[in-house]
Amino acid sequence: MDERLRPYQYYDTAVSICSTCYRRVDAKIVFQDGGVWMTKRCPEHGYERVLLADDIDYYRRAREVYLKPSAVPVRFNTPMHWGCPYDCGLCPDHEQHSCVTVLEVTDACNLRCPVCYASSGPDRKSYRDMPTIERMLDTIVANEGEADVVQISGGEPTLHPEFFPILDAARARPIKHVMVNTNGLTIARDEAFARRLATYRTGFEVYLQFDSLRGEVYTRLRGRDLLAEKRLALERLNDLDISTTLVMTVEKGLNDGEVGALVDFALAKRCVRGVTLQPVQRAGRTEGYDPATGRLTLTEVRRAIVNQTKVFSADDVIPVPCHPDALAMAYALKLDGKSIPLTSLIGPDVLLGGARNSIVFEKDPAVKQRLFSLFSAGHSPESGAASLKELLCCLPRVLAPGGLGYRDLFRILIVQFMDATAFDLRSVKKTCVHIVQPDGRMIPFDTFNLFYRDDLAATRLEPLRRHAEAAGNVR
Repeated sequence: MDERLRPYQYYDTAVSICSTCYRRVDAKIVFQDGGVWMTKRCPEHGYERVLLADDIDYYRRAREVYLKPSAVPVRFNTPMHWGCPYDCGLCPDHEQHSCVTVLEVTDACNLRCPVCYASSGPDRKSYRDMPTIERMLDTIVANEGEADVVQISGGEPTLHPEFFPILDAARARPIKHVMVNTNGLTIARDEAFARRLATYRTGFEVYLQFDSLRGEVYTRLRGRDLLAEKRLALERLNDLDISTTLVMTVEKGLNDGEVGALVDFALAKRCVRGVTLQPVQRAGRTEGYDPATGRLTLTEVRRAIVNQTKVFSADDVIPVPCHPDALAMAYALKLDGKSIPLTSLIGPDVLLGGARNSIVFEKDPAVKQRLFSLFSAGHSPESGAASLKELLCCLPRVLAPGGLGYRDLFRILIVQFMDATAFDLRSVKKTCVHIVQPDGRMIPFDTFNLFYRDDLAATRLEPLRRHAEAAGNVR
């Protein structure tokens, strides 16, 4: 081998941050040993190298093929001054509206999970009042016009003394889909609460933390064995036919080997509309790990789906076009007791038939025609019986031909939030999961947990802004 050749293939430059001091640093992305790596250097803290993906082909397709034009919000909330990611709010430099908006109503929780990015727990008793919550809901609507998904979260939102009035306030506004992000303990322990929750079925979903079918995994991730209570909560939701997504926090070497088992388990439950897989975000209580061994990538989770299930193939698990770096999706239809993968039935040849870098699936007439030819002899694309825009998106809505509805859809979504080691400024600008603040800001979830949550704004963000000012990196 020529000694002058680099041991890797250079792919791109990047802007990242130092995982020690969080200052912006230059980086590059390279292909080496079958993986995608980011290398960067901080003048003060030296070099870092982190694995971004273990599948070069998938990574390239996500960046070069599955990318649609950005859809911006109705309005922006903060000016550009210090430069991304120090202006979050959303500033005009951001490239994506809110596909999902998180509304945190409390810091209180009945658990103290070792992997909690929010550091919630029983010792935190703060609850946002209704006027503040309604103001935050109004911010969401002002930004979106009609919001796609609003996720009521915490802490544990079901502990809020005005939990049901919060749901009423959300339902009174132009929001397509309301979710409650919950650990399920209130549902398991209080049957009357669950029955009242069932009165909100339409346009509503429970986003149920469900990490494993093994008790020891909960002990590791949540502090104690919760399996019996998780199963009870799910059975209540199933009996009441409340749409539910199981949310699996996935940690490398702990529960990544049971991704397939959880998907199969979910497919058998009438109320479950899908599974969301979230690799642990290294923020909050989870900081201080070895990025070379402790970080689970999106492509590793994708491979687990393909290798551990009989339903989904590699062609079925594709990047989500609004933020392909961090989101991947797979859809199936549950028909007559069978699960039929939707993406592979349409075919990658149809999905990828448009122009490179600007495919918009829902506008491709060939894709629409293929869907209808597969599932209906009595409808046409012009009939409005189905919308591929809603099927091939990360939004939990579906209308399908032949009387099929949301209960017949099963989706898998991989959601990878960035940490300091893998931070990529280009990707941050495309994030579409945002968290609303009482002061009217809408902050990307990734940067919120790195710079804006609790006292981080004072201890971490302000010194970085001062450094940017001193360096003259302001607008």
